[in-house]
Amino acid sequence: MATLAIDFGTSNTAAAIMVGHQLRMIELEPGQATIPTAVFVDFAARRTLFGTEAATAMIDGRDGRFMRALKSVLGTPLAREKRQFLNDRLTLIEVIGRFLTNVKQRAEAQTGLRFPAALSGRPVHFHSFAPDRDAQAADDLRLAYHLAGFDDVTFLPEPEAAALAAKGEGRGLIVDIGGGTSDFSIFESAATKTTIIASHGVRIGGTDFDKTLSLAHVMPLLGMGQQLKREFGPGTYPAPTSMYHDLAAWEKIAFVYDPALLRDVRKMEKLALEPKHFSRLATVLDMHLGHDVAYAVEAAKIDANKGKTAKIVLEEVERGLAPSLLPDDLTIDLAAFAHGIGEAAQMTLAMTGPANIDRIVYVGGSSLMATVRDTMTRILPAARQETSEVFTAVVHGLALAAAER
Repeated sequence: MATLAIDFGTSNTAAAIMVGHQLRMIELEPGQATIPTAVFVDFAARRTLFGTEAATAMIDGRDGRFMRALKSVLGTPLAREKRQFLNDRLTLIEVIGRFLTNVKQRAEAQTGLRFPAALSGRPVHFHSFAPDRDAQAADDLRLAYHLAGFDDVTFLPEPEAAALAAKGEGRGLIVDIGGGTSDFSIFESAATKTTIIASHGVRIGGTDFDKTLSLAHVMPLLGMGQQLKREFGPGTYPAPTSMYHDLAAWEKIAFVYDPALLRDVRKMEKLALEPKHFSRLATVLDMHLGHDVAYAVEAAKIDANKGKTAKIVLEEVERGLAPSLLPDDLTIDLAAFAHGIGEAAQMTLAMTGPANIDRIVYVGGSSLMATVRDTMTRILPAARQETSEVFTAVVHGLALAAAER
């Protein structure tokens, strides 16, 4: 029975199998080792698009609903709420199931094999410090795989899979910082055997970085923190903040486009001491530009992380609107997350007593953030730092594990 290794990620997904002793990455998109974990329901064409096609449809401004970071809803009430998608009322678990169906179909078409079973990566904890929600998230993901046509699905924690793919010998620490979670495994490699010693994780990831940067540098330009005049009598009151938090969260953006909210924002525009801010917010809601804003923040984050002044380009919202994002902004704005990641790493190390870590192996796109590297260097200054294949190390380890089953 062929087993497909799948790293279903918050931002990107990869699939692979072992052919003999060789890793075979499944090109889920032509020439690409990964596919964006994105879905677009095209209202005009009345079909569902996946991956880069989905992102392109959103960028092109086609009429539809774009969804990204769906992994983050697992274990939350949002995952099981029924919503209208074309002719169907679906939960987001069922939408994830359709995404995984597409992954399965592409893998089978490319290999000529049938995959009734999957070995999937999973965070050590979907929800840290919430055991019930954590267990529910695992059940939700298992259901999505079954809906995708996999008769059997088993899970392996993502940092443990990455450890299986790590080269070299000695004791190491996997630092896997993904879109939704940060995960850690202490492992021992000797000859052909890798032993997992301890694993831990926390619900902090790149989408949290993006949300915080958006709230700090973009949402104030859309009215967050602004004062509104009272309709009757003197005085002012602050604009409600919940809509800004939803608009800054990748997994919630698709669900803020509500006519009633737009009417409320138009009313705020009339009552605002600074109306232009709410005019921008109305444009974002009316033109469905929330994901354009999120992509602009993400792109600026990546540029600022390279040590240069970046611009959050918001031309679709207002011509010339492009607030700066400095490398120091990343250090300041993301300090609490860096601290949380450091605490989780230290908790992992504490599980084993003196760990004697020879090397730190970084996995996951957000492990490239300088604030993460600086934090880990302070904790383990003598450890050698290595960057693995940040986007494919997990699926490589999953494929190795699947081949041994």
